[in-house]
Amino acid sequence: MRHLAWACLTLGLLLAAPSAMEAQQGRPTDAVRLGRNYPNPFNPETTIPFELDQSVFADGHQPVVTLRIYNVLAQLVAIPILQGTGEPLDGVKLEWNGSGRYSAYWDGKIRDSDREAPSGVYVYQLIVDGQSFSERMTIIK
Repeated sequence: MRHLAWACLTLGLLLAAPSAMEAQQGRPTDAVRLGRNYPNPFNPETTIPFELDQSVFADGHQPVVTLRIYNVLAQLVAIPILQGTGEPLDGVKLEWNGSGRYSAYWDGKIRDSDREAPSGVYVYQLIVDGQSFSERMTIIK
């Protein structure tokens, strides 16, 4: 029980605390928008949309993007892939695609295995140049 309490506290701090990079860069948080996953919640496969404003790409800058899915114990469950490239979204430098709309795909499987993630609540976290944005999702089987 004590481990669960520490995990919940850690995850809460991870989601609520602004990153040090956010304060340094001074980039407005509305330049990055993290959407709700779909379809939700009865399909184990899901798509996670996110948008990056053109200002993020100013002066030819390529933002470094990471997307991770955690369980309620703050354990890494998966790293989705960027749709269109199939590349895991783990420190990827993105290029401007003309619209700023991107999406990631998660097949509902636990990282490095063929096991499906169990029903439950998960948190997905998008990190763009050190700024963190999080949402939660529910999977019901």
